[in-house]
Amino acid sequence: MNKLAFIPILLLLTITLTGCNLFDSKKELPIEMIAFNSLTDEERDLIPVSPKDSIVEKITINNENKSLIDKGYDKDQVYSVTFNNIETDSSGKLTVFVDLDKETVVGKGFTSK
Repeated sequence: MNKLAFIPILLLLTITLTGCNLFDSKKELPIEMIAFNSLTDEERDLIPVSPKDSIVEKITINNENKSLIDKGYDKDQVYSVTFNNIETDSSGKLTVFVDLDKETVVGKGFTSK
């Protein structure tokens, strides 16, 4: 068989395998995007850079951040997503708190971090 006959087969196989990744519905959004999607339009306007430039940390809930987290939240740790380049003298930095499931926003507010 001619070597040129294998080119269409190889091309079809490549397209098929690549296409399988496009429809993977179980891909998770990054925590930064979960946090960003929870913001109001006014809060989004405060972020002049990409949400990917934020700082994500797993933190323990303490007296300093407890007032920013939903009262019904009963775990002692959360992810904090602090958006960069928005600090103002009066408000601080915008921080969103995400549950350890990496899907549920459990609070937000301005912190002095």
